[in-house]
Amino acid sequence: MNSPRSRSTRRPPWPEVVLFDLDDTLFDHTWACRSALAHLRRKDRRLAQRPVDDLLREYSRLLEAIHPEVVAGAVTPDAARLLRFHGLAAWSGFEIDGEEAAGLSREYRSRYLRARRPVPGARPLLDRLQGRATIGIVTNNQVAEQNDKIRAIGLEGRLDFLVISEAALGSKPDPRIFRIALKKAKARPEEAVMIGDSWGSDVRGALGAGIRPIWFNRFHRPRPEPFEVPEIDSYTPVGALTRLLPRSP
Repeated sequence: MNSPRSRSTRRPPWPEVVLFDLDDTLFDHTWACRSALAHLRRKDRRLAQRPVDDLLREYSRLLEAIHPEVVAGAVTPDAARLLRFHGLAAWSGFEIDGEEAAGLSREYRSRYLRARRPVPGARPLLDRLQGRATIGIVTNNQVAEQNDKIRAIGLEGRLDFLVISEAALGSKPDPRIFRIALKKAKARPEEAVMIGDSWGSDVRGALGAGIRPIWFNRFHRPRPEPFEVPEIDSYTPVGALTRLLPRSP
């Protein structure tokens, strides 16, 4: 990682600090998940009875339900994956034993890892920001998992620092994890922006810490609350987004 850059005394044309979420903001989790489920669906006629997008929605719901326990360290990622496949099978109308769940989990994980990629436009955006702002990631998950994603999609040399919930002993939307990021960047809240796909974790979390959020809503979800928060659905063209970034006061 690079070290946070020194500040100029003149007013910059960029925020001093740009913070990003990782999953489905820089790392394309949905693509990898959908690819893995599509592979399982081709191999298992029971799963093939459901459209892949329906499987994805249910798997994502199950993931969101158990993920807070993974973040808290109460459940391991492997155990959580087994629980998700038991749940996905039941939702699809059949039951599986522990051995079948383990087999589906291993196959899913293998395909998920092979399908990892950055969100389209993420790397060019980070390249555009380098040298103009301090770039950090604030993410909820385990350290090893998130570092592996960052390496796999080629982001290592494009970031100044990471704040991962497992190491921070707290998770978004708790303002304390954002304050850790600000401390690493040696910045005040008004000097930073936070870009993320989760309204609850990223938008509300940033607002709670006094940081200006930008909602990355590439799946065009309805806005949960009528806050005046800038919204984008793509990183391309890069210039359009960088013009949206507010100046630091």
